[in-house]
Amino acid sequence: MIENRLSEHLVFGLDIGTRSIVGSVGYMERNKFNVLAHYVKEHESRDMLDGQIHDIGKVSESIKKVRKELESQLGLQLDDVCIAAAGRVLRTVTVHVETEFDEETQITGEHIYSLELMGVEKAYGEVNNNSDGIRFYSVGYTVIKYYLNDYVIVNLEGHKARKISADILATFLPEDVVEGLYTAVEGAGLTVSNLTLEPIAAINIAIPESYRLLNIALVDVGAGTSDISITQSGSITAYGMIAHAGDEFTEQIVSRYLVDFNTAEKIKIASTKNRQITFTDIMGLKKKISPKEVREAYAQTVENVANEVADKIKELNGGKSVSAVFVVGGGGKISGFTSAIAKRLGIPDERVALRGEEVLGSVEFKQENIKKDPLLVTPIGICMNFYSQKNNFIFVHVNDERIKLYDNNHLTVIDAAMQVGLANDALFARRGKAVNYKVNGESRMARGELGESAIIKVNDKEANINTPIKKNDYVDITESSYGDEACMYIRQIPEYKSDISVVVNGNKVICPKFASVNGELKPDDYRICEGDEIEILDYYTVAQLVMFLDIDIKGKKVLVNNIEAGDDEKVFENFRVDIKDSYVEDNVTEDNVTEDNVTEDNVTEDIVREDYKETEQLNEDTHEDIHNNVNMEADKEYDSNKTNDIDKVHETGKSNAKKVIKVTVNGQAVLLKNKSQYIFVDIFDFYPFDTKKAGGTSLVIKVNGAKCEFTQPIFEGDLLEIYWED
Repeated sequence: MIENRLSEHLVFGLDIGTRSIVGSVGYMERNKFNVLAHYVKEHESRDMLDGQIHDIGKVSESIKKVRKELESQLGLQLDDVCIAAAGRVLRTVTVHVETEFDEETQITGEHIYSLELMGVEKAYGEVNNNSDGIRFYSVGYTVIKYYLNDYVIVNLEGHKARKISADILATFLPEDVVEGLYTAVEGAGLTVSNLTLEPIAAINIAIPESYRLLNIALVDVGAGTSDISITQSGSITAYGMIAHAGDEFTEQIVSRYLVDFNTAEKIKIASTKNRQITFTDIMGLKKKISPKEVREAYAQTVENVANEVADKIKELNGGKSVSAVFVVGGGGKISGFTSAIAKRLGIPDERVALRGEEVLGSVEFKQENIKKDPLLVTPIGICMNFYSQKNNFIFVHVNDERIKLYDNNHLTVIDAAMQVGLANDALFARRGKAVNYKVNGESRMARGELGESAIIKVNDKEANINTPIKKNDYVDITESSYGDEACMYIRQIPEYKSDISVVVNGNKVICPKFASVNGELKPDDYRICEGDEIEILDYYTVAQLVMFLDIDIKGKKVLVNNIEAGDDEKVFENFRVDIKDSYVEDNVTEDNVTEDNVTEDNVTEDIVREDYKETEQLNEDTHEDIHNNVNMEADKEYDSNKTNDIDKVHETGKSNAKKVIKVTVNGQAVLLKNKSQYIFVDIFDFYPFDTKKAGGTSLVIKVNGAKCEFTQPIFEGDLLEIYWED
């Protein structure tokens, strides 16, 4: 009789296997699980095959008998039970998910939770896309690795990042498997308090967390299935199974010795010992055989199953072998099984071992005559899993729809939302439509505004996606809304400047800048549209400039930097534009220049055409000797012309007589002639610089090291610079 103080803490675990049902009842105390009652009941017929219930009624009857026997041992009634589903029907999906932020962001628990849910949702989609119409339930997930800005990290929370990501291993069960297990258990008068997976139950006992840094495989060999788990770098990285196990060996004995399945099962178990085996076949003949002879009968099948297990291990482990293999379950006790796995994996025999008594060190059986062996690992693991993870299916209502959820002991609103098919973005604020466009051929995107997050209520109280939910809760979710679509103007483009400054007929003019959008000029308040191709213009054409200034140039000519230009000529920042009457003579020589008609406005570039050509030819040769000769010749011509100018001043007595000055342009000596006063733009009459071919984004002009404008006066000996820069 169990004391009342213990009865409230007892855990009833039931391993519903292919060949038998194993029941254990116990409690945890001081990190040790104490088994108070234990019972094994074999199926009277093949009611289960390969881990799947085929006859629910008969399985329920067997569960009733196990329950009754355990209640008799304990002297109390059992109502709740923990069960496990076979790995045969388990679907696992490994996915990689990422979240990027607009700017560096401190990572919170909500960011991490959202990332993990993205992984589960992605895995759920992959499972259902390949489900052939079968409905699957999510039964949990494991984070294999977190990444911070693409680097592996143990814990994301608190760090700052532009990007976080994770590898998620998600597990799923088909609806019919869950329903079958629940129906069989409820038929025996029991309520499921916890549901786990057989490979999880086994691994929690056989491979402690301290071992999981190693690359180890666990194989749980039952009667109908062999469940496989892989650990590495501290995590469970994969689950899998093959639909062959101990029954394969039994069936070989059936066909070899003409016996029924139950008799063959007894012969198989006896073959693991060293005593003669006596049996009666279906013909009524008594036979006596040695254990060695029986082992030879199923030796090839053992090798085939072991090879299949080893190949599955490699597949789950990324195509390579593991460091060691632990084997549990009754089927793994068959002679030659572990050595065959080792041979196939290419590892020493001692690295494939049965796990039994040594892994049950934290388990104490209060009953007598119970030997600790691999057969007990899974049923005891089912019991112990109750303390680490309470799992069950519960019903909740989401927007008036009743749904079933796998209760992992920390269900929240997000779990219910995913179960009814609400996408992740239906819960979080959604951005309005983005606008994609190009600037100078480079693709860009303007993001839409964020909308409102989903409105969530649990039992008519305000809640959020992380609000816990429990059995029979009512969850109401109004989906999140989209924000306004992106709004972007020309003036917001980083390359865009507000205006261009040019000199027109000696006056500085500020012109608003334009951009070309799909070949048409648009102002700075133009709203960018989807697919726009934008070219930022840092110039006006002559035609655009006179249109903006509303100048009629009919019957006139336009000079850009003192060179006659057409309508398509480009006018950049700080360029000089002169608009003149077309009747002004194009060619003025020294012979027809008088004191009365020599002014700045009627002297054109043809005045010194011959001198300009001579200077241009000399400038093209950059050899140092030629450069020196040019300067010497310029000095001679300068001295001669300077004397003539002085004589003319004496003769006329006027200070506005034409004069010659010598300046240096980009290190080259240049003579300026035929004017009484000079400004910067006059150098283009004597110094070859092609302003039509832009060599950068802006033209720089300087006098004596200081930036200036084209109307800057220049004098004898000034140092002038003109060049393009980016």
